[in-house]
Amino acid sequence: MNYEIREMLPTDGKRVLEIFQQGIDGGNATFDRDAPTWESWDMNFFRTCRWILEDENENTVGWAALKPVSYRDCYSGVAEVSIYVDNAHQGKGLGTVLMKKLILDSEEHGFWTLQSGIFPENSASIAVHQKLGFRTVGTRERIAKMDGRWRDILLMERRSNVVK
Repeated sequence: MNYEIREMLPTDGKRVLEIFQQGIDGGNATFDRDAPTWESWDMNFFRTCRWILEDENENTVGWAALKPVSYRDCYSGVAEVSIYVDNAHQGKGLGTVLMKKLILDSEEHGFWTLQSGIFPENSASIAVHQKLGFRTVGTRERIAKMDGRWRDILLMERRSNVVK
């Protein structure tokens, strides 16, 4: 099967949130309990560095986007990574494809550091990050509760070799 990456459009909002909800339902992608409205999602992510992955039938099967880690000027080149792939399309290397695109695009837009907070149980996400140059900065132990139990996250980051 062939896939194509294109820029995310406002009309993609419904499908982006459906795929995000799949990640929420899986229990190892995010602390979020429900997908937000499109308006809320749209406000929380940068307007640049938003990508859609489509299959050969133009069905959206994944997405990638960046959000600010802080609104302070000194952190203007630091962003948090979000990549989600439809459950039916996982295990095909599509997360890697989206991450490669996101890294290239982030550097074109002046981002010097990308970071991710990942549940230790999400081994597929950890593997993609490691393969593409992210390092584990540390473990945030018992950072928040989810369904009544404490969860850890690994904090991973990638420093650009292009943006200095």
